[in-house]
Amino acid sequence: MAKIAIIYWTGTGNTREMAEAAARGVRAAGCEARLAEVEEIRAEEALGYDGLMFGCPAMGDEVLEESAYEPFFAEVEGQLRDKPVALFGSYGWGGGAWMRDWAERTRKAGARLCGEGLAVENAPDDAALAACEKLGRDLAAMAG
Repeated sequence: MAKIAIIYWTGTGNTREMAEAAARGVRAAGCEARLAEVEEIRAEEALGYDGLMFGCPAMGDEVLEESAYEPFFAEVEGQLRDKPVALFGSYGWGGGAWMRDWAERTRKAGARLCGEGLAVENAPDDAALAACEKLGRDLAAMAG
């Protein structure tokens, strides 16, 4: 059984809600899901999982959260070659440009990116949560 770590940062709760939906999808696909806020997991531990889901909202000028998430992602990104990875998060402005940049950065790191990154405007509705569950199932299939 593949093990997937879902590592997220949330300010308003939107990204946590998306992470929980993704975990439901991973588990529905028969894989193990570990939900962890970014402060609760070390980079070397995260890299031991079969697949990784990273969740972070757009912050400031369309960037990852800078005090905890960006340093964590920078630490793991050089070791993502051939690792199944999915990205998700919410935004309130900017049309999701941060997700396109993050997806490109992840591809350049050599990760096997699942989709193009799931960007949801504001709070996730039922359709967005269903998309998060599907993303979890899809990543589980890649990692399994």
